[in-house]
Amino acid sequence: MVDLTGKVALITGAGQGVGQGIALGLAAAGAAVAVTGRTATKLDQTCALIAERGGRALAIEGNVKDVASLAAMVDKTVAGLGGLDILVNNAQEVPNGPLLDVTDEAFMAGFESGPLASFRLMKLAHPHMVARGGGVIVNLASSAGIRWDMSGYGAYGAVKQATRVLTRAAAAEWGRAGIRVLTIAPHAESPGLKWWVENNPEEAEAFFRTIPLGRIGRLEEDIGRAVAALCSDDFAYLTGATIPLDGGQANFD
Repeated sequence: MVDLTGKVALITGAGQGVGQGIALGLAAAGAAVAVTGRTATKLDQTCALIAERGGRALAIEGNVKDVASLAAMVDKTVAGLGGLDILVNNAQEVPNGPLLDVTDEAFMAGFESGPLASFRLMKLAHPHMVARGGGVIVNLASSAGIRWDMSGYGAYGAVKQATRVLTRAAAAEWGRAGIRVLTIAPHAESPGLKWWVENNPEEAEAFFRTIPLGRIGRLEEDIGRAVAALCSDDFAYLTGATIPLDGGQANFD
């Protein structure tokens, strides 16, 4: 069993979907978790699920596009849970659509909530991780960034690919400080994916046929537990990589 007892994690966008699954997976492994997002009721639901299992969780309401809010997330995590060992940058606004239809505002929202927020939080977390002898940062990307046909996914793929570059740079620059930085690219039963399936049934049917394992990932069991394992000492020699938690669909080589 993965053991993260004594570790403290901060997960953005943890009120639902993949973020919630990761929060549950980390808590099940023994980590204390700070769950952040814009909707307090959703955060409270995640914390309640963790508390029911005997875990420790802290809800922190905030917006990843706001600099002061990001600083408050880190400060409240450290003050409330005693430190910071694991950061998961999950929150993301998605600027999908053909390039001619994506507005500047939508693209900027995707950039600010994705790579820029991750960049800012990584820097805010850095001194706290250094003080504790190291840590793990997990950024979220998407196979949308490497589709053979980028039609309708250009803006979204662009912000997700930027996140992968930040992962590589931080892994190279912070490795000697004991900080590992990874990217995961999951397919999971999130509200966003369910909305996409309902609104793009033909494309979704073709999409599912390309997954070798034949199914979408479960939020906690397939994504959350995998992240917990990646954050453990069992993967102490892994950094800078993109791990596709997608049933074998994408080829990131």
